[in-house]
Amino acid sequence: MAVANLPDEAKLLRNFSRCQDWEQRYLYMMELGERLTPLTDKQRIAANFIEGCQSQVWIAVELNEQQQLMLAGDSDAGIVKGLVALVIILFQGKSIEQALATDVKHYFASLELESHLTPSRTQGLHAMVTTLIKRFSDYTVA
Repeated sequence: MAVANLPDEAKLLRNFSRCQDWEQRYLYMMELGERLTPLTDKQRIAANFIEGCQSQVWIAVELNEQQQLMLAGDSDAGIVKGLVALVIILFQGKSIEQALATDVKHYFASLELESHLTPSRTQGLHAMVTTLIKRFSDYTVA
């Protein structure tokens, strides 16, 4: 799976804090979304579709040889595509155990997202994370 040119979590938080206002943060999120590697037809399937988002969202998950999570995603809406990028940054390269132990609430609180997103985008963001956590948990059962 091709990896998108995205910053790591620490750099993302630094870059986000440098934005002067929420308009700049939205633009930065949209820029991150544009950096996502396009999904292949093989990845744009029902199994990778995220239910519960107002926009169309796909996130594909694979494990590499080192048992690290490799994610790719896409959306038909610019800001939502940026949210997909934020979710990918959160989990990319982690083991399943690390991903399941990740403090998702702290990560998004650090970005102050929920107070600046519409209720439908917040719901979609939660749907992305909930779906991915379920997929990660399924890996541990298999």
